[in-house]
Amino acid sequence: MGVEEEFLLVDAHTRQAVPLAGAVLADAAEEDDGLGTELHAELLSSQVEAVTGRCTELAELEQHLRCGRRKLATAARRAEALLVSAGTPVVSGPPPPVSDGERFRRIADAYQAVVADYQSCGCHVHVGVPDQDTGVAVLNHLRPWLPVLVALSANSPYHLGRDTGYMSWRIMLQSRFPGSGVPPCFASAAAYHEQLDRLVACGALVDPRMNFWLARLSPHLPTVEVRATDALLAVEDTVLIAALTRGLVQHALAELAAGREAPRVGEQAAAAAVWSAARYGPTGPAVDLLREERVPAPELVRTMLDRVSPALEETGDLAVVRERLRSLSAHGTGADQQRRAARGGPLAVVDMIADHTYPLRPVQTMTPEEAR
Repeated sequence: MGVEEEFLLVDAHTRQAVPLAGAVLADAAEEDDGLGTELHAELLSSQVEAVTGRCTELAELEQHLRCGRRKLATAARRAEALLVSAGTPVVSGPPPPVSDGERFRRIADAYQAVVADYQSCGCHVHVGVPDQDTGVAVLNHLRPWLPVLVALSANSPYHLGRDTGYMSWRIMLQSRFPGSGVPPCFASAAAYHEQLDRLVACGALVDPRMNFWLARLSPHLPTVEVRATDALLAVEDTVLIAALTRGLVQHALAELAAGREAPRVGEQAAAAAVWSAARYGPTGPAVDLLREERVPAPELVRTMLDRVSPALEETGDLAVVRERLRSLSAHGTGADQQRRAARGGPLAVVDMIADHTYPLRPVQTMTPEEAR
């Protein structure tokens, strides 16, 4: 498995997002970490991404994640910026320009105001599969559980200076794009690619590499790529989501080996489940897609854990997942922690996120009165 983490760059003084991706990436690239970490630009010039190498153990993955965050956070500090792992920007500021590159320009031209300030950061988990037909069958099995991952990862309650009332506002921003949410059920990889080609032909997607489903076949790796979650506050949170994702994929492979088809999931119920997860997170109401009815979110998390426990035990991850779920229950999601930090004002929220992302002190801070 491997993980892609997207981050925001914010000014160390104002905590507003700043278009420093080019400078930060160039600086961070000077160091060879020996782990194969890749660093990339994202759609807007206030965003950067760290991509781990291929990992098999959670401890190895954690090392890779910390390395990517350290490199970017250190380079950001040298540019008088902070690296922030949150789904959306907390403090309002001027919209940053689109990053350099012909494809980024095509995306901006196609979607206009939808991406004009789309500083949305997610965490993408890749898990290896034998072939694309198997990958599509795995995606079908993942569909009921993608909203649960949305809820567990919620880390974007604020957007440009206001509390949205949601736990994951990033999911709501993403829903403005065509074909977002839980992916359709496909009979084969050929049917999957045919649908993508049709969306491109209809003008809804810029190219087949681009879609907004919460899980998909990776366009360049032999993996299933789960893209349901916000950028997570701390490395430990990312490791939890990666472990659960691999457990779900392994459970799906076991179901396929036993000849069991994926359960049917209605598209409207799936949309309701994603909305409920974004609105309430893992402690409020949720939608059980196997029964298509409202249930307490903690009950649905327990149901998912029961399903994947054999797979987690097989990889040696069950104890870690249980411990980190207990920690999440005690401390709350990133969204919960952001709201607690907000008692000190919006700048305190950004500082809390930066400290959890990678603990480097700001070069200089401003009081809320100075910022105003």
